[in-house]
Amino acid sequence: MQYAPVLLNAGFLRIWHIIGDPKASPPIPALIPICRSGWFAGVASGRFPKPVKGLGARISAWRAEDIRALIEGAK
Repeated sequence: MQYAPVLLNAGFLRIWHIIGDPKASPPIPALIPICRSGWFAGVASGRFPKPVKGLGARISAWRAEDIRALIEGAK
């Protein structure tokens, strides 16, 4: 069964919510079809939003609002 990606209005997204994870059960579809290294290269260059740090030890997440703005800006 194929699941459609869902983007929340508010909250935080982890990396696999953004770039997807086909090996998960059920598979997580990508909101932005890019590889992990490509995503982090875009973050480093400023093309993609910076993550929010401090949510926990070694946890990075992105604001859903920032990802929504990125997707809507690309259309």
